[in-house]
Amino acid sequence: QVQLVESGGGLVQAGGSLRLSCAGSGLTLSRYAMAWFRQAPGKEREFVGVTSRRTMSTEYADSVKGRFAASRDNAKNTVYLQMNSLKPEDTAVYYCAASLYASQRDGDYNIWGQGTQVTVSS
Repeated sequence: QVQLVESGGGLVQAGGSLRLSCAGSGLTLSRYAMAWFRQAPGKEREFVGVTSRRTMSTEYADSVKGRFAASRDNAKNTVYLQMNSLKPEDTAVYYCAASLYASQRDGDYNIWGQGTQVTVSS
């Protein structure tokens, strides 16, 4: 069984921080590019960030650049999204996703977690 499970979401006030986790089961995450997407009610799914499988480099959406940071812990088969200086517009369900190659398009990912809610109050 291949599965990704997100955790770490919750309520936080503007300016605060959260760290999201995405744990893999049935797949070795170091073999995949791992991306984060988010979706707010009534809005399209939006790219947040990705770590490359081959180079371990990272890319971020302009809206989160400088505030969010993705990382990996291969020993725990887990990837993280550290979110700092949170804004109300960051409120969304956050998803992790796996693909063989890094991409900013959600259609390029075939393994998805169930999502975790992040709510930022003003």
